[in-house]
Amino acid sequence: MLGPTELVAQLSKLNGEQVPGWRLIEGALQKSFSFQNYYETMAFVNASAFIAHVEDHHPDLAVSYRQCTVRFATHDVGGISASDFYCAARLDALLA
Repeated sequence: MLGPTELVAQLSKLNGEQVPGWRLIEGALQKSFSFQNYYETMAFVNASAFIAHVEDHHPDLAVSYRQCTVRFATHDVGGISASDFYCAARLDALLA
């Protein structure tokens, strides 16, 4: 689990390198992604599922017609880990 100083540093780096929007909410790293339609939303969800499978690190997803909210937290360590930030950056790269 990352400490408060490292969380802030990693969050700043993540939001600075890619599209901003990641936030620390209730012990998780969270971002909402918006799309033009359901097809684009589901394409993102499927690509996210593939990344999660490859990394063996699975986020919580809340999916609606034009939006997907992603929440990363590492249950094994009881907080946010470096893996959460790595996977978040990979999701941002999908849309870059």
